[in-house]
Amino acid sequence: MVGPTYDCLANPLGAVRLTFDKAIGSGLHPSSFDGKDWGAVDLFRNFLFDQSHLSQVPILNPATVRLVQPNTLVRFRGMIQDMLGNEFYVGAYKDDSVWRTNKFKDFSQHPMGSSPDMRVWERRLLYCVPVPGLNSWAESASKIAIDKYMNWTSQQRDKRGREDFEAMDYKVSCDEFEGTPSAKKMREDGHPSSSSKSQDYNAECAYSSSIAVPDIDEDSFPCLVKIYDSPECELKLNDVFEFVGVLTFDSEPAVEKDDHDGFSNDYSDDMLVHLPPNKVPRLHCIIHQKLAVCDFLCNSPIIEPKPHLVKEVREALLRYLTAILGNDGVAAHFMLLHLLSRVHARVDNVAVGKLSLNLTCLNKESISIFGNQLNDAVENLLPFTKCMPLTVEYLNRSSLAPKKDYQSNRLTPAALQLAEGSHLMIDETKLEAGTLNSVGVDNARLLKNLIEFQKVEYDFTFYKMEMAADVQLLILSEGKSNILPADVIVPFQPSLVGSSEVVAAEVLEAWRWYLATVRSLPHSIESEMQKVVENDLVAARQADRSLGSQDFSRWLTMGRLISASFGETSLSLEHWQMVKELERQRMERLK
Repeated sequence: MVGPTYDCLANPLGAVRLTFDKAIGSGLHPSSFDGKDWGAVDLFRNFLFDQSHLSQVPILNPATVRLVQPNTLVRFRGMIQDMLGNEFYVGAYKDDSVWRTNKFKDFSQHPMGSSPDMRVWERRLLYCVPVPGLNSWAESASKIAIDKYMNWTSQQRDKRGREDFEAMDYKVSCDEFEGTPSAKKMREDGHPSSSSKSQDYNAECAYSSSIAVPDIDEDSFPCLVKIYDSPECELKLNDVFEFVGVLTFDSEPAVEKDDHDGFSNDYSDDMLVHLPPNKVPRLHCIIHQKLAVCDFLCNSPIIEPKPHLVKEVREALLRYLTAILGNDGVAAHFMLLHLLSRVHARVDNVAVGKLSLNLTCLNKESISIFGNQLNDAVENLLPFTKCMPLTVEYLNRSSLAPKKDYQSNRLTPAALQLAEGSHLMIDETKLEAGTLNSVGVDNARLLKNLIEFQKVEYDFTFYKMEMAADVQLLILSEGKSNILPADVIVPFQPSLVGSSEVVAAEVLEAWRWYLATVRSLPHSIESEMQKVVENDLVAARQADRSLGSQDFSRWLTMGRLISASFGETSLSLEHWQMVKELERQRMERLK
């Protein structure tokens, strides 16, 4: 059996129509499709993943938005910055005796009239933005994708003329779609009726030709993603996703704005009035998948996370961190554990697994050397990083927490709305004596809650809601930070000027792979080691009554991270001894 020859990349709506016709031809009624897929998603999933064509789909960003065509297949990688609720639309309707669908479209290509044969369906609206703090090296995947896309379109232009492209959706196997309206028309005269063909294609061409180059904000580059048939629990605020779907720029064609038939696909115009379609592209999502930090690695080395291989990468990375930290091995060890930390569980109000780090003994002179080098190193190692210069003026004037703007019905973004796995470096060496106003006090409280509980309080005017976060916090300060109580305080003691040597690209890729891979390893403590740990904690408490549950929790977190740093999934006696030795050296410095 020969399969269909329509083009999922250049004409995804043609594929959607044909699968819809096939489902209707098999005897299914459109009323059974509300919230369900009739085969379109399976077709695209097979095309993208089973046939490995995902890399040919261009990634939508400021560099590519002027190259891709409307109504083609694109993918957008971004964070869900706001959830705008749901909208209703006419999902299916009858054009004379033929059922048609508006799914994955902004408007109808055919007049719907006043026929009672309409099915109103629902879709979710997500306001998405590029991941805050996304570093340039993590964006290079989009350049590769657009190169492949341009090569592919060039090949297609050489392969067929415009006439072949116009008829592309209708070249379909009669065996595959036997019984559908399209197949019947093809059996009758060998090609679709001219009225049907010209009506469908002309509507798409009229839409495409009416769109000028969009006036896109290249700094934020938002995208309105419309989600179909997906449970609400699958997509959450601040999650990072890759959405694959149909790109549109205008909410309705120019030919319909003056001559409207009285029915609309969009019952939530008020919600979108502050999101002009010529500035915010629409993406009708067909497939979405949640992304992790490792998905932003451009060229992951082919290395299995085996202990002996991981140990080699660990030693090289530790030498690098030691060099940029002025030969301070203790600080380098804690920096490595900090970069591997993540929230892996929550017990009551405790975020288990976090390890915020406060490097002290830095002043305005040393921060210009070591602070800059450390910031550059973190940017080269992690995909999402931000740096915050903390001053009284910054605290008094900035909006650190998102706030709901009811006039535009939008959640106003802020500095602390970050994706999971983000790294935030805070430079406190610029903080001088001054008075915090009410905004400054509130911002200081927000930062304190983030570092202590990994939560950010969102302001909805009439109430406030705490949102869980997973952000690595590094504080650089002269003395112990009074605003940000870090989990680990390490007095910085360099003996040399930090190294600024250039690291080879393949070495950086190995380190990025290492940090992204081992931080997600599972962890356990065998029963014998549990007894050793318990005895050591009891002995430590007897020797120093000031030690409390937070200290013991930090030691256990360090044990987990040291094990992971070696590619191990269980705590060994050797690793536990390393925890105690690091703590001993740190406490010596604090004295």
